[in-house]
Amino acid sequence: MKLRRMPQALIYDLDGVLLDTEPFYTQVTQEIVAEYGKTFDWSIKSNMIGRPSLESARYLVEALDLPIAPEEYLARRGARLEKLFRDSRPRPGAERFTTEMSRRGAVQGVATSSEKRLFDIKTSRHRAWFALFDAVVTGDDPRVRRGKPAPDIFLRAAEDLRVEPRSCVVFEDAPSGVEAALAAGMQVVALPDPAMDRSRYRDATWIVESFDGVSP
Repeated sequence: MKLRRMPQALIYDLDGVLLDTEPFYTQVTQEIVAEYGKTFDWSIKSNMIGRPSLESARYLVEALDLPIAPEEYLARRGARLEKLFRDSRPRPGAERFTTEMSRRGAVQGVATSSEKRLFDIKTSRHRAWFALFDAVVTGDDPRVRRGKPAPDIFLRAAEDLRVEPRSCVVFEDAPSGVEAALAAGMQVVALPDPAMDRSRYRDATWIVESFDGVSP
């Protein structure tokens, strides 16, 4: 499948799309839940990925019946993640694709559920690359009242890029992100993790394995 209409702007999720940070979340969360004899697998992670931090934490604590508050989990996770995030690397083909699109004059933005502070840490070794993007909207932007799967963050990105939502295409790895982009009236290119159930992406405009499957 291809795009139904040519976009005027490209909007990218960060974790799992531009940067390969998802393994960090898995590693640290498993370390924490293992202290309580629990296992963090894709049956749990698949329902957390792409959502705001506190919402995901609440789901984890309830799903695994952890004897800690969601806020405590986030505090313990955050301290460990920050060290790992400084070594974040691009997803296969992501830098090449976005750099080429920039060279061709494309309007591009980032819309991530990550807080601005964490975004800065994750991209600290990639300043030149991320300078190519025309707008960045993070999860703690006061204009983003609801997290994914609500469309707020993508609508704000389109607003900052000065493009109508229907003229945008979103690149997402999470089902909640796909749902959010569709709710915003945008086309969606899904790049699922190999462990994710593909049926959860059936409403995406186009499903690809990586950026190598998308021609500029």
